[in-house]
Amino acid sequence: MSPAGSYESLVAAIQAGAGSVYFGVGVLNMRSRAAVNFTLEDLPKVVAICREHHVNSYLTANTIIYNDELEKMRTLLDTAKSCDVTAIIASDMAVIQYARQIGLEVHISTQCNVTNLEALRYYARFADVVVLGRECTLPQIKDICNAIREQDIRGPKGELVKVEIFVHGALCMAVSGQCYLSLDNYNSPANRGACYQPCRRAYTVRDVDQEIELKVENPYILSPKDLCTIGYLDLIVKTGVSVLKIEGRGRAPEYVKVVTECYHEAVQAIEEGTYSPEKAEAWTERLRSVYNRDFWGGYYLGHTAGEWADRYGSQATHYRQRVGKITNFFRKLSVAEVTVEEENLNVGDQILIIGQTTGVYEDTVEEIRVDYEPATTAAKGVVCSIPVKTQVRIGDQLYKWAEREYIEL
Repeated sequence: MSPAGSYESLVAAIQAGAGSVYFGVGVLNMRSRAAVNFTLEDLPKVVAICREHHVNSYLTANTIIYNDELEKMRTLLDTAKSCDVTAIIASDMAVIQYARQIGLEVHISTQCNVTNLEALRYYARFADVVVLGRECTLPQIKDICNAIREQDIRGPKGELVKVEIFVHGALCMAVSGQCYLSLDNYNSPANRGACYQPCRRAYTVRDVDQEIELKVENPYILSPKDLCTIGYLDLIVKTGVSVLKIEGRGRAPEYVKVVTECYHEAVQAIEEGTYSPEKAEAWTERLRSVYNRDFWGGYYLGHTAGEWADRYGSQATHYRQRVGKITNFFRKLSVAEVTVEEENLNVGDQILIIGQTTGVYEDTVEEIRVDYEPATTAAKGVVCSIPVKTQVRIGDQLYKWAEREYIEL
């Protein structure tokens, strides 16, 4: 299950093998500030794209809801129902009850912090899928999954309740993300999808009289490393969970494509019996190429304390540099015309072409032509052509995919 914060990310997730995608519309979701977010007018198109590719569509409506937003919430869910959204992801009982009233499938958000069987049994009255809290251990998850089968716990559709867990992406220092730092410091609440992430900064510890400052081993004492479970995904699958969820609706399309591909390949390898530590290490290195705050395994393996980032922002091994845009595509030749606007384009460059319909296309530049003549470089301001292996579209953006060098301070 992959995140979609834009059309580019939506198509990238589908290209990479996602079985389902989740997305927000407007402000009633937990990434209302971080992601681009779709509008009500976008919803029929988003669902149609998913349906065309046989991918489930899940609408997030998982913030807390105030009285003056109830009508907006009902309008959102009515539209979702009319568009045949597969399900909504919710935490507020007003949302859950209204969804059930109009016959819309409900999935319980991790914001509900379900960490035991009795809580799951309660929510099974309303929901067919429950996302467990990220603080559970694998034995705890396995016990819950076993009990669902043994005790025949079923959701509104009459099927056994499914368990979903996060397997990759950002972690919050607070229990299941229920943090008040942003609200306290910026009057911008995390539980309304508007977190300013003050936890990601470096901190010192100083007394109120400004006389004593304590030295701490790591100044990023509130910023956990990102969750990465691909190194023990086989153990996760054995617990009996049904849905593996990737965090990242605020991330770039190439993040969605790379992370989805890696986990999709890993699940296939587990099914085929070819999953191995060597493959897991190779996937992990590829995951490091896109946005991350370094990785740790989370709480699933029994850790009681987090591992903390050692610098601000991403530690991705690669980054994208905008080169220019696609200004024509010659279908018979499978050649793209590129207007170079920012960075020179060279033979041998790794590139990304990103667009709302194209998704994310990765390639290496094998040939450049300028005025029909072969060239090794196309400089800023030049119109050139390059061969591509798939259809791209006018207006798509072309980037170099460059290796990042970090300077140790």
